[in-house]
Amino acid sequence: MGLQDILRFLLPKEDHFYDFLEKQAEVAHQGALALAAFANDEVGAAETATRLRDAEHEGDRLEHQMEEALSLTFVTPIDREDLHRLSSELDSILDSTNHAVQACVMMGVAQPTEPMRKLARLIATCTERVAATVPKLRRHDYAAIVEDARDLRKLEKEGDVIFREAIRDLFSEAVGGGPAHTGAADARVLIREKTVLQDLEDAIDACDEIADTLTNLAIKHG
Repeated sequence: MGLQDILRFLLPKEDHFYDFLEKQAEVAHQGALALAAFANDEVGAAETATRLRDAEHEGDRLEHQMEEALSLTFVTPIDREDLHRLSSELDSILDSTNHAVQACVMMGVAQPTEPMRKLARLIATCTERVAATVPKLRRHDYAAIVEDARDLRKLEKEGDVIFREAIRDLFSEAVGGGPAHTGAADARVLIREKTVLQDLEDAIDACDEIADTLTNLAIKHG
């Protein structure tokens, strides 16, 4: 048993770190739901961009609070580097979803393509699972965390298939001179759609990284 483990046993636990993580996970899910509403044609791109920007600012505020608390606290419920890593990965979800919708506004994607819709809905599913899993750290429910992490990895693989097929089709149309676009128009469509798709894929990848971090925590503390 290391010094930090002994101190954690002897001294009061700083459970407010779990509060930060749980709030970050919930804000990430709310941002994903806003993106899914855009994917379902319930809200326009501009309003979605405002919602995502607000969510990202809230996520940044929570991450900064976590960093400040880590700098002021000697004993943490789990290793401080793990807390910092998980907080950063949760913030990455919001960053990527926000980048995706900002790209839609900037590049004139008024309506998402079908692959964008699928990825956006998948992000909402992934973040819902993340938001349900993070509180299990507080309860030390490590077996359930490992199971949830497996499900997140399956969802990431599903997203990877959607992304790769979308990119393949996008480049096939551009190279083959698809019926809808030609010449310079092809290049513009390719760039804007690839940019949005990549941001959406990055958000799902962030959820996968969270799955890895949670699994490592479960193994370390279980």
